[in-house]
Amino acid sequence: MNTYIKIILLLILISLLFLVRAFSAELFYDPLIEYFKNDYLYAKMPSIDVWLLIIDMLYRYVLNSVITLGFIWVLFERKDYVKFTGFFLMTAFIVLVVLFVFLLRDQFESGYLLPFYIRRFIIHPLFLLILIPAFYFQKLSNR
Repeated sequence: MNTYIKIILLLILISLLFLVRAFSAELFYDPLIEYFKNDYLYAKMPSIDVWLLIIDMLYRYVLNSVITLGFIWVLFERKDYVKFTGFFLMTAFIVLVVLFVFLLRDQFESGYLLPFYIRRFIIHPLFLLILIPAFYFQKLSNR
């Protein structure tokens, strides 16, 4: 792929990540935003529609995952990397959301840090920051 096209596509993908983040309040149901900002220290957990929260987290995760897959394809142009990323993201979501629901049902009695960071991994494209250096290292190792 031409370098200029790669740069343009990467800029578009970065813009899409910014748009997902910028419109997150309008697009997604997340009553835990205010709770994790400061209320977790002294207030009880807010009333949460668990199914709506999980569906919206899935929707946001899918949007971020599609953008992540686009990044991996544009940067490395390897089908096996994209397949691995898709499988990894799918598996990670299942594991993380099950843990998050158990912690949510427990009302975060065991502490707020674990659910906070699990939620972060679900709603933000943090796996992108992990997978790009990993694939780059893999690419350098295979030379």
